[in-house]
Amino acid sequence: MSALSQAAEDYLTVHRTLGHKLKEHGRLLPNFVAYLEARGASRVTTELAVAWATQPATSTPVWWAQRLTVVRGLARHLQAIDPDTEVPPSWLLPYRCRRVAPYLYSDADIVGLMTAARSLRSPQRAATYETLVGLLGVTGMRASEAIRLDNDDVDWEEGILTVWTSKFQKSRAIPLHPTTLGSLARYARLRDELCPHPKVPSFFLSTTGTRIHISVLDRAFHDLVQRAGLEQQGKRQARLHDLRHRFAVRTLLDWYRAGVDVDAHMPLLSTFLGHSHPRDTYWYVSAVPELLFLAAERLERAEQEQS
Repeated sequence: MSALSQAAEDYLTVHRTLGHKLKEHGRLLPNFVAYLEARGASRVTTELAVAWATQPATSTPVWWAQRLTVVRGLARHLQAIDPDTEVPPSWLLPYRCRRVAPYLYSDADIVGLMTAARSLRSPQRAATYETLVGLLGVTGMRASEAIRLDNDDVDWEEGILTVWTSKFQKSRAIPLHPTTLGSLARYARLRDELCPHPKVPSFFLSTTGTRIHISVLDRAFHDLVQRAGLEQQGKRQARLHDLRHRFAVRTLLDWYRAGVDVDAHMPLLSTFLGHSHPRDTYWYVSAVPELLFLAAERLERAEQEQS
């Protein structure tokens, strides 16, 4: 293994130890190192980094920017070892990824999705997707976290649901409302009747007794959206991830209306959602007009009290 290859492996190992998955980095960096070595380069240069990042020429600017960002991280790491390493400037290949505007689910939309799930032909499939939609709507869990749940992750006595080593390698406990716990219990009883010998200990099961794959869940949710007749909001399509957004927005709205100190409670919401930093949660404030209005109204009152 060459010195560059070893350095790239060390870089990936260090950051994965810190909780970063770096799946795309793990695929792209070996390719970049091979590109450098094929040109006889023993260190990263800005010229070679840009030349590699802009391949293929038919790709999009956002893909070029993402490739150069991957290289920039490695270059910063290498520069601490070899000062002659060049770190591509941040102004090269600039492109800011814009977050997709969320679909703002109403209570009626959630009811419509769960009703659509109940109409599915398979009783187990119907119960699974109805319960999944309900759970995601009231807990703000990531869809991937929900389908990774095992039976032992639900503490029926304490009413606690545990999410293990999720994004950023974080685990967290989610308290459940008694009605949510009751819905999960009803699903578990029906699931055990319909699939008494599952192949995996997954809480949510497919009709074949296996864990549900995220791509299958995405397709099923799209079908539920069509069945429920959810209308597109401008350019916004209803997405599975927006159920998580709905939970965060409703929590913030409730806090503002109740006069709660939102800034003081934001770390609590971030922890509940499994965010790595409160700034990731603050994005929800800028995404919904009503939240912006309430935040501005709170600020105006504070300024009046100080004057």
